[in-house]
Amino acid sequence: MPFSHWIPRLQSSTLPAYLLIPELIAEDLQQGRLAPRERLPPLRELAGRLHLNYTTVVRGFAEARDRGLIASRPGLGSYVRGSFIGLPLRAGTGAEMTMNLPPEIEDHPAMQKLQQAAAEAITAAPLHELMRYQDFGGTARDRELAAGWLRQWVPDAAPERLLIAPGIHAALLALVSMLVRPGQSLCVESLVYPGLKAIAAQLGTQLQPLEMDEQGLLPEAFEAACKTTPVGALYLCPNLHNPTTASLPIRRREQIADVALRYSVPIIEDDAYGMLPVAAPPPLADFAPALSYYITGMSKWLGAGLRTAYVLTPGHAAHQRVAGALRATSVMASPFINAVMAHWLADGHGTEVLDAVRAECAWRSTLLRERLGPLGIRTHPQGFHAWLPLPENTDASAMAAQLRGIGVAAVAGSAFSTDRQPPEGLRLCLGGDLTREDCARALQAVANAVETSAGG
Repeated sequence: MPFSHWIPRLQSSTLPAYLLIPELIAEDLQQGRLAPRERLPPLRELAGRLHLNYTTVVRGFAEARDRGLIASRPGLGSYVRGSFIGLPLRAGTGAEMTMNLPPEIEDHPAMQKLQQAAAEAITAAPLHELMRYQDFGGTARDRELAAGWLRQWVPDAAPERLLIAPGIHAALLALVSMLVRPGQSLCVESLVYPGLKAIAAQLGTQLQPLEMDEQGLLPEAFEAACKTTPVGALYLCPNLHNPTTASLPIRRREQIADVALRYSVPIIEDDAYGMLPVAAPPPLADFAPALSYYITGMSKWLGAGLRTAYVLTPGHAAHQRVAGALRATSVMASPFINAVMAHWLADGHGTEVLDAVRAECAWRSTLLRERLGPLGIRTHPQGFHAWLPLPENTDASAMAAQLRGIGVAAVAGSAFSTDRQPPEGLRLCLGGDLTREDCARALQAVANAVETSAGG
């Protein structure tokens, strides 16, 4: 019977049962008997299993909530929130801990509005319409609403140039397969989103690494590649670069666009993080509109599970080609998700949620600088990931493995490297379902590990 192993401890302990219950939950987390998000039995049922008074179990769960071990929601009961440090990364549950996920603002009123609006959107739509093949790239209304949302960042976003895709990754797969022909290379930053490396490997596409500095891609490195290599396209992440957090200055954007125009090289502008900054320079699409394929989506500010991305194409002919490539590689975006997103955008919920996520990111970014600033941490004021250069002679892969052993998510620079010369650094992500307390303890563990390594 689940939780039966608590009974001997409860019977033999000198601690009051309500104080022992949080300790037992914490031990089960550490031993892997409980997992984050796991539902707990109803209180009366658990009291019966443990032969305890109902009020005692209520007090025990209140103590566990105060310690951040569990949470409760109306209609869902109590569930395990989890403790970050010391939490085993169990098979099937740990992979997401190294993914760049935005912080979850689960208890914020804006998210509660989203949940209600999502239910309304599905209820209002005829079910069979959502279960059929749809117009590719979204309905006219979907694209109109999406274009209106994107004009905050790309002022000339137009629905006739826009396609809705099932996630940024799917859009990148379609664009790379379309733009880079056999014998050509895809120019990329020397540190790049690992998913793009996987796409290139799957397609057999040769990557041409370009040198970076602390501000991002060097325009002269891009021009040198155009002079010496058959280049099919340039891929770059201009805002809150993954993993370094750099944002390209406006002058550098102009220079990169100028090189692309002189050599007729298409630009794949992956602006996954571009909605997070309160202010950002104009996109490269502003400087090279005839060559730029601008991509953004919901994964890095709202939730990766939405699988919603927007692709702005240079013109009608390019729009048709991208539509064909997306159709061939991913068929279509989910009509269910499109319906929900359209409802959210039409009702104006996106702005309130984005503001709340920015505020949470600002808190986490401040914490990163407070705890790891002396170690040279790089982060953005509205970012949730950071780049930590490691001391000389420190092995980043070994450090990442050491941290992972105590439940701290860190990714070594080698995962992002395209030039086989990875810098010794770690990408840290303070997103997902980590609480503020989790973040503080995780960063303390990182500081301790790095300082011990440097001292040893």
